[in-house]
Amino acid sequence: MPWTWQYQKQGGAAFDGATAASQGFPTRADAESWIGETWRELLDTGVDQVVLLEDDHVVYGPMSLHPAD
Repeated sequence: MPWTWQYQKQGGAAFDGATAASQGFPTRADAESWIGETWRELLDTGVDQVVLLEDDHVVYGPMSLHPAD
């Protein structure tokens, strides 16, 4: 599956949690839907921001998981 999310701490440091990258998704839409449903859980586990990857190429990010002030 070519679409994955990379989890990061603020400032771009790799997240050292149990999972450093998400499961794979068959489409970008699937990956974006999944992050929309799970971002709060990721934030609660210590993930501050995410980067969307297609294979090994950055599509966009980092995108903060923290609510806007």
